[in-house]
Amino acid sequence: MTEFQFVTEWRISASLAEVYEAITHCLDWPKWWQGSEKVEKLVIGDTNGVGCVHRFIWKGRIPYRLIFDIRVTRIVPLAVIEGQAYGEVIGTGRWNFFHEDGMTIVRFEWHVRINRLWMNLVAPLALPLFRWNHHQIMQQGAEGLARLLHSRLEFVHTSTYSV
Repeated sequence: MTEFQFVTEWRISASLAEVYEAITHCLDWPKWWQGSEKVEKLVIGDTNGVGCVHRFIWKGRIPYRLIFDIRVTRIVPLAVIEGQAYGEVIGTGRWNFFHEDGMTIVRFEWHVRINRLWMNLVAPLALPLFRWNHHQIMQQGAEGLARLLHSRLEFVHTSTYSV
């Protein structure tokens, strides 16, 4: 299976609490994050949200959709949200939140394997396109979050590491 490791950093002029709140309410992502087509809650989890499961449907600029579930495995309020993905991608995701010099910094780490036959078959040729598509989705998320919070987006950068 083809593996990817993406690290995306957003810097936004909003409070840490506002940014964290928007990210934790993933059911609302389709309202402000272009590319997030649908989010459903499948399992509620504990009072902190650990154990909850959401199904995500994503569509980037390339005409295919990815459907996968994420089970939240760890939450440190205002600092970290981690989860395990399974479905059409398998792996881990981690949101890290910091506040520095009046800016909230969001760092998203996504280490996944593709679990779709056609994508694995074309991956040797299509890797640059898959990376570009992920970068576009993350850019759209940063821009949507800034609009939602009436804030200024200062910086967006995604690094990609093929594994």
